[in-house]
Amino acid sequence: MALLITDECINCDVCEPECPNEAISMGAEFYRIDPQKCTECVGHFDEPQCVQLCPVACIPADPQHRESREQLWAKYLRLTQPAPADTDGSALG
Repeated sequence: MALLITDECINCDVCEPECPNEAISMGAEFYRIDPQKCTECVGHFDEPQCVQLCPVACIPADPQHRESREQLWAKYLRLTQPAPADTDGSALG
């Protein structure tokens, strides 16, 4: 499942640069995690880096976004897959 940052966040700026999927960004009042990008670091690390580094332990699993390890792995593959190229070799977009 994806992770979430609770309102106990102290905006210490530790988690955001450590996220390999760039899923963490500043929200209106505290940092937030985009569940479409969060793989709990599957494919990158053995443990979620944000959880490991958070000094106030405010990053639990998000019960609204339950995912198996296999689903997280599939998301990792989708996020890290290179963009397809068109026939002249340039990236589509």
